[in-house]
Amino acid sequence: MKQKRYGTLILTSILCIALIASRAINQKSEHSLPTDTVGGAPSPVTLVTVSMHGGTDPNTDNYNAINEKFMAEYDYITIEDESQVSDQDWKIKIAADFAVGNEPDVIQYFTDANASDVLAADKFVSIETIKDEYPDYAKDTLPSSLETAQNPDGISRAVPTTVYWEGLYCNKDLFDQYNLELPTDWDKFIKAIDIFQSHNIIPVAVSLNHVPHYWIEFLMLSSAGIDSYKSIPETAPTEWVRGLEMFKTLRDLGAFPKDTDTIDENYINELFINKKAAMTLNGSWFLNGVTDQRNTVICSFPVIPEGKAEPGFIVSGISSGFYITKKAWNDPDKRDAAVKFVMAHTCSESVAMYCNGMDQSAAVIDQIKGLTPLGNSALNYRKAATGICAPTDSRISQEAYSTLVAGIVDVSTGIKSAEELLNQVLKINTK
Repeated sequence: MKQKRYGTLILTSILCIALIASRAINQKSEHSLPTDTVGGAPSPVTLVTVSMHGGTDPNTDNYNAINEKFMAEYDYITIEDESQVSDQDWKIKIAADFAVGNEPDVIQYFTDANASDVLAADKFVSIETIKDEYPDYAKDTLPSSLETAQNPDGISRAVPTTVYWEGLYCNKDLFDQYNLELPTDWDKFIKAIDIFQSHNIIPVAVSLNHVPHYWIEFLMLSSAGIDSYKSIPETAPTEWVRGLEMFKTLRDLGAFPKDTDTIDENYINELFINKKAAMTLNGSWFLNGVTDQRNTVICSFPVIPEGKAEPGFIVSGISSGFYITKKAWNDPDKRDAAVKFVMAHTCSESVAMYCNGMDQSAAVIDQIKGLTPLGNSALNYRKAATGICAPTDSRISQEAYSTLVAGIVDVSTGIKSAEELLNQVLKINTK
């Protein structure tokens, strides 16, 4: 009888141990934590990441600081980061990496038509799929921001951090020095170009061979107005042509640096920051990199002669976000690490760092605090916008847009007409 009770006790003990082991396995599965076979400690994970916050990008320090904090919190995760400035060469490299199976585990990349080549590789995981296993994923991101950041096929794959805007940065102290009004209309803009040029100050810092993007957008939008600008015609509209023709007009007026055909974005940014240039067109990402936050302001771009845009128009939207690739998602050791990484960069605390307290946040931020005078200028600029539109590259193919960018130098020198270039671009877009 005693022997039977001992047998029952042993059987009960085995069942209890099995139950405890089963619960432990289930808990591991629920949390998807990579664990070592000894002691249940997480296994070392190396996460390959890529972002646009590299080089002289103003948010590079913020991005790196978040990474350092992340690795301190999760000491079993090592980040191998390959971030660079998101110029055309970088876009081509990323597309090539995805095409040959060399994609990273996590990437901050475009969400609009700029991502067409990479999206075609079908290597991203949807937010819906991720939230099925991680319900708190993207929990701080505004629903409207997630919707705006949807890819062209209507699927949400990227978690954004910021809503960008573009505007005309002006060194107000240079305008004050020569008793000039800010370029709020075309006549004031042209007068400023003339005065600055005569005093050996570059009126407009721009690289026509590297980053003419902002000027393409504002000149075309200024000329065409929002409705025509947002259309995708088969042949070049007159108002688009008139906008791009302004490149030659401004070049002939001496508005651009003499070496505008050979300098790059980093150089033009330095020209403006060091007060060697009076104006530059750039985006919200440039704000943190401006040294003189007190004497720099942002103005609405002036409407060109015969332009159809309403004064106060701006280019704005969401163009990028953090993606998790299938390579990381399908790796049991990397899945949880990749999710944690994206959540670390898209939580409200991190987004506030990226936005410098500005309201171009894609997440819920309780208050705007610590704004510099330039920050307040940017805030007022966005609030006063009379019309908002996303840039051309969000609507046409990457090949078509690259052709447009590459042709601006020839248009500015008169080697190629604006109409010829635009028709070439639109023909490529219909392929």
